[in-house]
Amino acid sequence: MDIFAQAYAYAASNWTELITALRQHLVLVLVPLAIGLLVGLPLGLWSARSRLASMVLINGFNALRVIPSLAVLFLAIPYFGLSFQSAAIALTLLVMPPILINTDVAFRTIDPMTREAAFGMGMSPGQVLRQVEIPLALPVVIAGVKIALVEVIASATLAAFIGAGGLGSFIVRGFSLYDNAILLVGAIPVALLALLAEVSLNAVQRSLQPPR
Repeated sequence: MDIFAQAYAYAASNWTELITALRQHLVLVLVPLAIGLLVGLPLGLWSARSRLASMVLINGFNALRVIPSLAVLFLAIPYFGLSFQSAAIALTLLVMPPILINTDVAFRTIDPMTREAAFGMGMSPGQVLRQVEIPLALPVVIAGVKIALVEVIASATLAAFIGAGGLGSFIVRGFSLYDNAILLVGAIPVALLALLAEVSLNAVQRSLQPPR
């Protein structure tokens, strides 16, 4: 328990720096997630509608998943330098695959008879999308967003390696000083943020499940 007491004491004595790092971490999470949603959701819908788009997009973004985020981060440095932009690019590439793939799966697995019934009731394609397909697809889409959010919360710690800040700065400092107490000052908030994201989006996902 001593190490947790030491971590608490260090956090208390560096409270301002910790709050600043937390804010930086949230920006590092929310900006890539927002870009991932703005780009990934339409691409996922297009992929579900087109066999060619599906083959290109799904295979392409699945290939991205095997590239470590740290490698992407360092590949971006020559073009964007040691900056927030480099971290945002690497993290955006991380969040895109689960959002796009789950969106593709969500719309592709909707029963065609459900669509036919909606069209038979006189609905326009836009009405079918908004009133039928999106509500049915949302639980699976949210599952993809949850995966992306948890992954980006954890991976945003890598931004500290290029001086982009965030809670990872305490983890890097702890490693460099061989001080586990300082490391925990960064690691515990990251774990709590990931847990909060998981629990919150699980609740949202359950609330969106259609009644049996």
